[in-house]
Amino acid sequence: MSPFTGSAARTPEWEHLRLTVDEGVATVTLARPDKLNALTFGAYADLRDLLAELSRTRSVRALVLAGEGRGFCSGGDVDEIIGATLAMDTAQLLDFNRMTGQVVRALRECPFPVVAAVHGVAAGAGAVLALAADFRVADPSARFAFLFTRVGLSGGDMGAAYLLPRVVGLGHATRLLMLGEPVRAPEAERIGLLSELTDEGRADEAAAALARRLAEGPALAYAQTKALLTAELDMPLAASVELDAATQALLMNGEDYAEFHAAFTAKRAPKWRGR
Repeated sequence: MSPFTGSAARTPEWEHLRLTVDEGVATVTLARPDKLNALTFGAYADLRDLLAELSRTRSVRALVLAGEGRGFCSGGDVDEIIGATLAMDTAQLLDFNRMTGQVVRALRECPFPVVAAVHGVAAGAGAVLALAADFRVADPSARFAFLFTRVGLSGGDMGAAYLLPRVVGLGHATRLLMLGEPVRAPEAERIGLLSELTDEGRADEAAAALARRLAEGPALAYAQTKALLTAELDMPLAASVELDAATQALLMNGEDYAEFHAAFTAKRAPKWRGR
């Protein structure tokens, strides 16, 4: 995403989520604990717009996505979304579904790594938000459920049919998206859905630690690695290695590459600047 901004000011406060930024780490918390952080139209829109704003802020170098209370996110609010969509025409439904997909694209295309801290339930759209993160850190009691077929819709919602097979393989993705059965964290780790399985109650802490580690690292190298991982999913090998070569040539002209050599020669730790 481009760092250039227009005349609109940054949003000072977000209605549907909580944002804190500390030493390069942004923490975005879904904050409807009484509803297991169920998503509303406004929550989707806030996530989409917040990720775009943070992507233009070079001071943010990593992001933690978390949920307040007993769970990560139970998906779309049954009353406020499912009930409302029954009264929408096709054009309105297309606008809504495109918006949910824009949130997933924003998570994949933002120039900093995203760490999902999962405890309790991550269901429906909540499971896809975690899937779209770069890292998923979870408590042993956490559970993931892609529930879309359970409500009579396609399991391929919000890019799930694109992302999930690439994370866990086609066989596991077919089972999870077709049947909608919950998968607890130990099995999620076994099939490759988790980046880290923590001790009970430690997911938020472990996710924050990982985000701090990422924020202290070479931000531009991380951003380009993330971009290549997404872009090369559907590329032939020849196009991939050419894109890799062009990216490395650009980074070799960067300050961080020179800083590594200077630090290695001086036998000290590098001072990464993200340039």
